[in-house]
Amino acid sequence: MKSLMIFNRKKKVKDLFNQSFGQVKEETFNFDLIERYFRKKDNSRELQTLSDKTCNDLDFEELFLFIDRTNSKVGQQYLYNRLRTIPQASHEFSLQERILKEFEKTPELRLDVQTLLARLNEQDTYYISSLFQHEHTKPPKWFFIIKFLSFANLLSIIMLIVNIKIILVIFAITIINTGIHYWNKKNLYQYLGSVPQLLRLNSIARKLFENESFKELDPTLNKSLAEIDKVRNRMHFFNLESKLQSDTEIFFTTILEIFKTLFLLEPLFLFSILKELNTKRTEIENVFTFVGQIDSFISIASLRAGLSLHCQPIFTKQNRLVAKNGYHPLIPDCVENSICIDQKSILLTGSNMSGKTSFIRTIGINTITAQTINTCFATQFSTAKLNIYSAIRISDDLMNDKSYYFEEVSTIKEMIDKSNNGKANLFLLDEIFKGTNTVERISAGKAVLSSLAKGDNIVFVSTHDIELTDLLINEYELYHFSEKVDHKSVDFDYKLKEGKLKNRNAIRILQINGYPEEIINEAMEISKELDEVSLTKKVIAKV
Repeated sequence: MKSLMIFNRKKKVKDLFNQSFGQVKEETFNFDLIERYFRKKDNSRELQTLSDKTCNDLDFEELFLFIDRTNSKVGQQYLYNRLRTIPQASHEFSLQERILKEFEKTPELRLDVQTLLARLNEQDTYYISSLFQHEHTKPPKWFFIIKFLSFANLLSIIMLIVNIKIILVIFAITIINTGIHYWNKKNLYQYLGSVPQLLRLNSIARKLFENESFKELDPTLNKSLAEIDKVRNRMHFFNLESKLQSDTEIFFTTILEIFKTLFLLEPLFLFSILKELNTKRTEIENVFTFVGQIDSFISIASLRAGLSLHCQPIFTKQNRLVAKNGYHPLIPDCVENSICIDQKSILLTGSNMSGKTSFIRTIGINTITAQTINTCFATQFSTAKLNIYSAIRISDDLMNDKSYYFEEVSTIKEMIDKSNNGKANLFLLDEIFKGTNTVERISAGKAVLSSLAKGDNIVFVSTHDIELTDLLINEYELYHFSEKVDHKSVDFDYKLKEGKLKNRNAIRILQINGYPEEIINEAMEISKELDEVSLTKKVIAKV
């Protein structure tokens, strides 16, 4: 009867996994906890760690919410780190793709793996990474007194049989031990979540390691599992403590608490285990990474299953990027666009809301997911290995008394510095230097954009300044987005078009929105005069 109930429970869980496969998660995301592993991870050997600025520009948190289909907190933390870290050199995706094909051919294997991983989905699991990334609580300098008091109380209780008066000694020692016992509670509570979850992680990793394909992720994982097993029995103490903290059996809890207080078992066990775990940081991280990788594969498989259009990227030579039918995954019914970049960078023109910034983000997001999870939102996506920097969403830094323009200047200066680092870079800019006047904006914009486009760098920049298209014609390919304006409405098709924008509809849009006729007429007259002046200057310059 019991086995039948377990079977039915497992079947119900697997049915839920099948139903949710390919779907976006419906749960609350705590990014403070999700980021814990990433913030302490040493990624200095990788090609690039995406900055908070670039992540903000590309709506990274929203992107993560869409991509994350992991089943465990370990997998979730691992996937977050993976998406924010561009790997050094050519990342090896062949093993990932073989495992994904195995999941596709054998859904039962995927469901079994998901069922195992789901056991690591409790909130406390987020803290496993602290066992190999954070400094452990160290025993006090007077720790030898704890050992002495524990032994003294044990000896006194034994001697009580010989001399009843020793009860006074027991009473005195117990008072001291009680104070130490409850002083240590704050140390113990730091590990009541993470240590029991480590036991569970090790057990699940051992079961996953039985799969021959998974073994290729870390052929020596058995050594790490065995090292952690050496302290498994002592770590079960935390399982007991954690369980009893929520147990309704108050009587047994009280008896256990008295026993631990008399002999100071909690500090003795705690600092002994922490000392052992401190020597096993590498092994714990190996197991964490192994399980995280497998869960990230499940997430990628689920992501692809839920997409009507996706591809694996092709990594190609420097200074070349091709996107066919590329789209922004966070925009419902997003219009697909294609572009081929070879040697030249891209300058986009077009009115507000026409699709310029969304297209720039589309390129940025696809370049990230290509290099991190081997998945792109397009029918074809080719790219070189690229560092990614952006200046899209800039605002006044009121806390540091920086204006919009100074904040923008600082951000773009960092790009200029990076452009000369000898690596291939992708620079994404929206409305360069829009915090200053027209003449200086165009002048400075031209100089900066010419500088950024040198070497193996690729620049995607949008602008309202048509003058920049003439100044950068030899260094940038020109594209634009446009809209159709009739007497009642403005319609955007969000399609990328070659060449610079020729039609200007800003004043016409004012008219559609009911601006007074005298304002419209004066604006058109001034616009006409400015065009004539600009044309005259061009003729003189040619002569």
